Amino acid sequence: MSVEALQNAFYRNLAFGTGGLRGELGLGPNRMNVYTVGKATQGLANYLNANFEKPSVAIARDSRLMGEEFVRVTAEVLAANGICSRVYPRIEPTPALSFAVRDLGCTAGVNITASHNPAEYNGYKVYGPDGCQITTEAAKAIQAEIDAVDIFDDVKRMDFDEAVAAGLVSWIGDDTLERFLDGCQAASLSDASGDLKLVYTPLHGAGLECVSGILSRIGIKDVTVEPAQAVPDGNFPTCPYPNPEIREALERGLALAAEVQADLLLATDPDTDRVGIAVVKDGEPVLLTGNEVGILLLDYVCEMRAARGEDLRDAVVCTTIVSSAMADALCADRGFELRRTLTGFKFIGEQIGLLEAAGQESRFAFGFEESYGYLAGTAVRDKDAVVASMLICEMARWYRAKGMDLVDAMQALYEKYGYYRNGLISLSYPGVEGAARMAAITAGLRAEPPVEIAGLAVEGVVDYKPGVAMPIMGGRGDAESQMLPSADVLEFQLAGDNKLLVRPSGTEPKIKAYLFARGETREEADDLLARLDAAAREILG
Repeated sequence: MSVEALQNAFYRNLAFGTGGLRGELGLGPNRMNVYTVGKATQGLANYLNANFEKPSVAIARDSRLMGEEFVRVTAEVLAANGICSRVYPRIEPTPALSFAVRDLGCTAGVNITASHNPAEYNGYKVYGPDGCQITTEAAKAIQAEIDAVDIFDDVKRMDFDEAVAAGLVSWIGDDTLERFLDGCQAASLSDASGDLKLVYTPLHGAGLECVSGILSRIGIKDVTVEPAQAVPDGNFPTCPYPNPEIREALERGLALAAEVQADLLLATDPDTDRVGIAVVKDGEPVLLTGNEVGILLLDYVCEMRAARGEDLRDAVVCTTIVSSAMADALCADRGFELRRTLTGFKFIGEQIGLLEAAGQESRFAFGFEESYGYLAGTAVRDKDAVVASMLICEMARWYRAKGMDLVDAMQALYEKYGYYRNGLISLSYPGVEGAARMAAITAGLRAEPPVEIAGLAVEGVVDYKPGVAMPIMGGRGDAESQMLPSADVLEFQLAGDNKLLVRPSGTEPKIKAYLFARGETREEADDLLARLDAAAREILG
């Protein structure tokens, strides 16, 4: 191991962010290993025992390397602290864990996953009793408990088999998984028949069982699964970066979709909370972005609810501050209430909980984020590629009955509302020097914000760090004001209804820039997007 690698592995403790731990596998306190997982679980146990009577925890994992070992360590530490665990016996999707927490009445959930990161990563996501990823306040309290734990002297462990024999560890049964699929199916919006020809790839992850199950339930039978990527494998041998946002991860599925002339390609990430799609048009697969699929689904949900005679002014739609501004145009036209949360689907799940507490759970219509995350229904409180796969197929069948595919449908929405185009730049700043550089870039933008970007005047700057009011529009106009939590995000509002947002990642050594361009034609919008891309790279250089 090089000196630099040793420094990166040992220069700090792996940070417990708002979603938990995520990092590269390996030795050292800044790596995912049985010691850092044990220490985190001891801190979690101390927090749970201090705040809840007889706490219990649901545990799941996806196909990532060391996943089974980390599940066992988590259960062993919890058992040694008198906390019961309910464990999925095989890999399962993230939304199935979110569902299980509430379904089984658990106090918390732990999911061993690094979502769409490369193979060398794993992670440890913590969920609250509401099935959402833990709040910022809970994360801080758990972090304080973790900081107080000595990684060698304070971590308690009970042998896994002894914990099972003592009743402190038990397996989650298939009945829970069936109820999860029942909850997904309850969000169905159409009983239209007619098959689709699909290609599906789980990208070596956890999606095959549940996605196949929900598609079968709605009568989608002609499904070709990409054979190599159907095999769960944390090495991701056919897609080194298993992210459906990245075209390279989908190449095998795209080739197979073209070969069999499928109507659609569905691709879910390793923990099955994100889904990407491609439409085979004129013999060639056409990828749709996460924003485009979100807008298509939003419009479809509105259409189906209106057809049922529902007043859309009662409907609540949630998206994030970095997701397509086209949702605002649909809101102005359709009349639903649109709430924009911070980045992170837990904030959308939190909105469902607020509606539930007010006896208005049924008002939640749809939630989406630009990074291929979607949710309908309220059985799950995190993004859900299982329910999204169902809705995408229903929507495709509905449009086919009108003589359109989803590319045609998106074009029709662009022609109606304008060409809203989005881009994302993600620049890496690894190691000790990288962290300092990231901090210097954001500090400089706050101290001296630019007056123009890509030739467009900066008409306003929103700094989300002090906390700002949640953007809410549409509906009946009587929504209660909410404050967004503090976030290290800067929004530059540009002339012509365009924007640039800058956000350092909370889980990776990266700064992300979100680009928003609007034009009367695709060419105009794409030209502006290219200019914004070049300007953002210069700003973050």
